[in-house]
Amino acid sequence: MSGIAQARVLALLVPAALLAGAYVSQYVFGLYPCEMCWWQRYPHFAALGFALVSFVAVPRRVWAALAGLAVMTSGLIGAFHAGVEYGWWQGITGCAAAPGSVDVLDISAAPLIRCDVAPWTLLGISLAGWNFLVSTIGGGAIVALAAYRK
Repeated sequence: MSGIAQARVLALLVPAALLAGAYVSQYVFGLYPCEMCWWQRYPHFAALGFALVSFVAVPRRVWAALAGLAVMTSGLIGAFHAGVEYGWWQGITGCAAAPGSVDVLDISAAPLIRCDVAPWTLLGISLAGWNFLVSTIGGGAIVALAAYRK
């Protein structure tokens, strides 16, 4: 399989797998996303779109590379979010506010999910941290394979 073919397949599989994991954690395990979790999903949606276009439109390398860059963008957002969860820096959203500072009407329809608390970790790494690791490595591989010419 050529480098561009590998890039296109990875560009489809990496964001699809990460989004599937996010939705399984949400709907099966009850780990509802905070605002910054949603921010990490949006580039994966874009990456899926770019990946699908890379199968039908030219230049295939450009579309695959754009998908890889979108995946890496999600990883960078994940790094920022993980830093907020670990207390390395302060978040920029209201979802990191102290309990009680949110209007009761805002939380009546949905659970209040704080961005500065990791609801789950594996090996001490939060979901945002795992997204950072998988997305930056996966996105980098996609971009590198898309740029590789034999």
